[in-house]
Amino acid sequence: MVSNRIQSKFAQIKADRRTGLVLFVTAGFPDMQTTEELIPALVEAGADAVEIGVPFSDPLADGATIQASSFHALGQGVTLRDCIDLVSRLRIKIPDTPLILMGYYNPIYSFGLENFCEAAADAQLDGIIVADLPTEESKPLRKLCKEVGLDLIPLLAPTSSESRIAEACLDASGFIYCVSVAGVTGVRQTIPSRINDLVADVRKHTPLPIAIGFGVSNREQLKALGKMADAVIVGSALVRTIQDAGNGSIVTDAVRFVRGILGDEQIENIGGSI
Repeated sequence: MVSNRIQSKFAQIKADRRTGLVLFVTAGFPDMQTTEELIPALVEAGADAVEIGVPFSDPLADGATIQASSFHALGQGVTLRDCIDLVSRLRIKIPDTPLILMGYYNPIYSFGLENFCEAAADAQLDGIIVADLPTEESKPLRKLCKEVGLDLIPLLAPTSSESRIAEACLDASGFIYCVSVAGVTGVRQTIPSRINDLVADVRKHTPLPIAIGFGVSNREQLKALGKMADAVIVGSALVRTIQDAGNGSIVTDAVRFVRGILGDEQIENIGGSI
């Protein structure tokens, strides 16, 4: 059974009175060797946790930037097994950092639910996010995840009803992923005000930490969302930075991007409650 790095990390974030930063990268973009070099560098730059995107042929929840990175990785033959093996290798380099696979249900189902959970636990994965798995259909996977100590992290959107929020929070673990918009991933200039209502509704139903993602791309948004959530998730803006970087500057440019978001000082968490 894996240790609960997610719980420990959010406890540390709370003790530090700051907003956590979770970063998303696509496994195998631009190649697996770069991904393996990049993730420890992002942690060194200030990432509290890393979501590793599992390439998929029909990524319905993702915008153009992450879709393009996923298709590129698929073109290189990157599989779910490769992503699990990547986690196992990363664990040697960053033993205390929460690592989370984010993807879609089809590759997990094809792998075999029990086989996947056992392999993920052996690799010391901490959690999974399955973008297209509704709460009401998640019980078989959730049961197996619980048996091996994996957190199955739910996604909730501003359009989620009160009853769906309550059901998703009932057996949730790790943290709650609150989607800032009713749409796909991608950089946005503003964050809709409805996220305030979603976070307030979620807090009625769970003491778990809340992380806000989809559209976060700069320090100002990080600071604003940190007043209501425990962590923010940055994905498309980082993937785009990797996409735009030259072959020899991917890690350097990505680290510079992360440090720019964090600024010179850690961001105080005013409204987050764990």
